[in-house]
Amino acid sequence: MEEEIKMIEKNNTWELVDYPHGKDIIGVKWVYKTKLNPDGTIQKHKARLIAKGYSQQPRVDYNETFAPVARLDTIRALIALAAQKGWNIYQLDVKSAFLNGVLEEEIYVEQPPGFVMKGHEGKVLRLKKASYGLKQAPRTWYSKIDQYFTDHGFMRSKSEPTLYIKTQGQHTLLLSYM
Repeated sequence: MEEEIKMIEKNNTWELVDYPHGKDIIGVKWVYKTKLNPDGTIQKHKARLIAKGYSQQPRVDYNETFAPVARLDTIRALIALAAQKGWNIYQLDVKSAFLNGVLEEEIYVEQPPGFVMKGHEGKVLRLKKASYGLKQAPRTWYSKIDQYFTDHGFMRSKSEPTLYIKTQGQHTLLLSYM
């Protein structure tokens, strides 16, 4: 849990504020997962702080929620093309990706259980960035990564919004998958 809180604070995801009268406060909860090694032994225990997005109200707490997902036929076509052309394939995972998406809405959440700041028990957290569990979290991440790719010379495919192409010098095809 401490590792998750450190990541959230490192990303400047929230700020402690006085309770905003007249605003809904979204609850949060801890979700636990045990990651296993291939042989079935425990690799590590993981905790993720999740906003209770099911309590969000449309047009109050969020507007747009849609975020595209790469189609399976696009993934297969890219792998086949890479095999045919002898291209290298690389993959990466963005750790805590959803915590990087910038929120447009004003969202407040309660302080996490077990991490309520002493002397500030009546305060809440105003989110600056998205949090896991929010309805708009996938969209904010997609918007952030889309902006990053286009700012760095990639063109988004008109038929597959998760496919980016850069042809300066050499061809680079990049597929984003959430």
